[in-house]
Amino acid sequence: MADPSSYRPRPGQIPDSPGVYKFRDEHRRVIYVGKAKSLRQRLANYFQPLAGLHPRTATMVTTAASVEWTVVSTEVEALQLEYSWIKEFDPRFNVKYRDDKSYPYLAVTLNEEFPRVQVMRGHKKKGVRYFGPYAHAWAIRETVDLMLRVFPVRTCSAGVFRNAASAGRPCLLGYIGKCSAPCVGRVTPEEHHDLAEEFCDFMAGRTGTYIRRLEKQMMLAAEDMEYERAARLRDDIEALRKAMEKNAVVLADATDADLIALAEDELEAAVQIFHVRGGRVRGQRGWVTDKVEAVDTAGLVEHALQQLYGEENGDAVPKEVLVPALPEDTSAVTQWLSGRRGSQVSLRIPQRGDKKDLMETVARNAQQALVLHKTKRASDLTTRSRALEEIAEALDLDSAPLRIECFDISHLQGQDVVASMVVFEDGLPRKSEYRRFQIKGFEGQDDVRSMHEVVGRRFRRYLAEKEKTGEWVDGEVPAEAAGAEGRDEDGRPKRFAYPPQLVVVDGGQPQVAAARRALDELGIDDIAVCGLAKRLEEVWLPGEDDPVVLPRTSEGLYLLQRVRDTAHDFAIRYQRTKRNKRIRSSPLDEIPGLGETRKQALIKHFGSVKRLRQATIEQICEVPGMGRKTAEAVAVALAQAAPAAPAVNTATGEIMEDDGGTTE
Repeated sequence: MADPSSYRPRPGQIPDSPGVYKFRDEHRRVIYVGKAKSLRQRLANYFQPLAGLHPRTATMVTTAASVEWTVVSTEVEALQLEYSWIKEFDPRFNVKYRDDKSYPYLAVTLNEEFPRVQVMRGHKKKGVRYFGPYAHAWAIRETVDLMLRVFPVRTCSAGVFRNAASAGRPCLLGYIGKCSAPCVGRVTPEEHHDLAEEFCDFMAGRTGTYIRRLEKQMMLAAEDMEYERAARLRDDIEALRKAMEKNAVVLADATDADLIALAEDELEAAVQIFHVRGGRVRGQRGWVTDKVEAVDTAGLVEHALQQLYGEENGDAVPKEVLVPALPEDTSAVTQWLSGRRGSQVSLRIPQRGDKKDLMETVARNAQQALVLHKTKRASDLTTRSRALEEIAEALDLDSAPLRIECFDISHLQGQDVVASMVVFEDGLPRKSEYRRFQIKGFEGQDDVRSMHEVVGRRFRRYLAEKEKTGEWVDGEVPAEAAGAEGRDEDGRPKRFAYPPQLVVVDGGQPQVAAARRALDELGIDDIAVCGLAKRLEEVWLPGEDDPVVLPRTSEGLYLLQRVRDTAHDFAIRYQRTKRNKRIRSSPLDEIPGLGETRKQALIKHFGSVKRLRQATIEQICEVPGMGRKTAEAVAVALAQAAPAAPAVNTATGEIMEDDGGTTE
């Protein structure tokens, strides 16, 4: 625990201007990021007597070992920089809202020649129009199924689209009228793109125009006695109205707004967001966070706004944002939101009418989410604490291992040998710290030797980080660490900077001995090592002839099993990725001077490596950018390369052709 006075800046050293500041711990890890209108006044608050600080603030300043700041011109710049640093450094004492699930969106890929309607999760992509988020993927599919009667946009994957185009026959949706079948040329790319734009307009809330247009067409068809066409239009109108009924009107005048509500106690806070577009609730999402910093409702709202709109632009930021409390610097936040939208954004607290009633509904959802979260977490937190205590007792550790790292080796008959490292903190996986390794020191299968290499490489990187930040007490640096790659000078995200309290290896005595030997060679003696053998789930310690046997019902054993299994799965996924890449490698990859652009041009021109292998040098020269010398090199390389055995899709049993398609 550090004394804040030991790193307090000298009087007059801190500028009296807007800026963003960072507190770092003894490992140079950023643990807190904040912004201020006046850096001098804000930072002075952190260096008053500890008794006068909020307990969470006191914990932060005693954990920190230094403070830095960056001066900016305006408060809006400070807001942007604060968000960027929180996202980059992931400080442990900052409030960070995290989704309790990956919410699905209805996405339209307008960036493709033939746009596709599909369910998407994860990061948003440029050129894709998103609607949602939805609570369940099946809700999206129900809506899309109704909409395709009127807007028959493509929904198939790229592989199905290519196969249909090659065969000259559309898929089932094309035959039943739920796809316009651009794969076989029933519509032009321009017509299909216009259809996708109309689909997006309807989903965005502009529904009245299409309903009235269809009703007019239905009446004209009935007058002309085209009763079958009139009946189809009637069914189309009914389908659209049914899709609209799934989202009842909650706000008049086709309002576009996001409503944000909070429920909080001393330790945690839950946020709920309703996305209203065209007066209808188009999406809902929620987060829960620990209140690791001293923050009030206004501060939580500001953090939520940063999380929601920090990477959004244009219409993704609504015209109106309704909140339960205004941020401390409302004008700066409003200006920041307006800049991201490209037009004026209203940020306010609803006072009366439908908006206030809807805000109360959102608040009730937030309160229910917080109660549910606390019910689940009470059990989880107790279980995790007991598991860590049992591990510490069984392995005779001084304290509970708050950070555990586990290593596993994976290969297929000695080929594509790889290793994984997974990290658990406080009994929970920390996926951002997972790492993958390729075994470089030797060829072939030797799990013990591989484990020694991987553990040694990981902790040489750790020693290099300590040396780089000047943490060595005796000034000595192991020779192995001297050439290791370090992190950036400004402390950007690091890879191996933080040591665990416990290293777990997947295996028995030999693997444990190899890991311990790697640490001893580096002079590291303050990190415990154990191994978990699969056969009887025994825990092995270095130098011990007999294993530690934990009870089958032990929470500590369950946690070690979960850590081991996570490392095993992570290693297998990496090994399969490398194997598939090797199997799918092309003879064109080995031709000197043939870059990716010309390789793609060759495949596009001939359709597959198989057809390219049958082409003459003159035919290869016809490809744009291909000279005769390169064409000859291509022909020789393909002639020398034996045709590889066809790859098989293990999920379907289909044989994969050279061009990436399938054959039955």
